[in-house]
Amino acid sequence: MLIVRELSLGPLRFSDLDRAVGGAPTDVLTKRLRDLEADGIVERREIAQPAPAAVYELTEFGRGLERPMLELARWGLGLQKAEDVAVLAPSSLANGLRVILAPPPDFELTLAVRSGGEAFELRFANGWIAAQRGAPAKPDLTLAGTSLEVIGTLVAGEAAGLGTEIEGDRAALEQLSGMVEVPDRMREEALELLQAPSPS
Repeated sequence: MLIVRELSLGPLRFSDLDRAVGGAPTDVLTKRLRDLEADGIVERREIAQPAPAAVYELTEFGRGLERPMLELARWGLGLQKAEDVAVLAPSSLANGLRVILAPPPDFELTLAVRSGGEAFELRFANGWIAAQRGAPAKPDLTLAGTSLEVIGTLVAGEAAGLGTEIEGDRAALEQLSGMVEVPDRMREEALELLQAPSPS
C-alpha cells in the first residue's frame, strides 16, 4: 500500500519511489514491484524527458485501489493524534488532505498546495479529489506552508492566522474548511495544539 500511495500521485523512478517509501531494501522493493506488475496493478514504462529513464505508475486497475486506500486512512484517523500532523512529511500532505476532506458532488475547485519544496495539484469534481505532483497552471486557490499550517488552516479557518500563505478564492477556502471530517477528539486536540504558544 505504500507503493500504491506514492504512485497515486503520479509515476516515479525507482530511486524516487525507494526514498518515498522509506528506503526499503532494494531487493524487497524490486520484488514488490514485480509482484504488483504481475498482478496488473503497476506498470513500468520508459520516458525520454527530461532524461531517459524507467518509471513506475499505477495501471487503470491499480487506480481502483485509491478509494479503498483513502477509506482505510479515514478509518485510521480514529487511531491518530493531532501531534502526528506536526510531523507529517510534505510528500504526504496531498493524500492527507484527500483523507480529511469530503467534498459534495457539485463542488469543483483546482487547489495548489506547496510545502517543503513539494508542489501538488488537487482537483475537486463529482465528490472526488484527484491529486498529482506538480503545480497546476491556473489554480483557483493556493495554500503554502508546513503540513501543520495547511491542515490547521483548513481545520481552524483562515482567521486562526497560522502562517499559511493563501492566494486566490477565499470563499473557496471557507467552503473547504466546512468539508473537513475528522474525529471530534482529534479536532479538539488539533485546536489546542494550534493555540499553544510556540517554544521560545
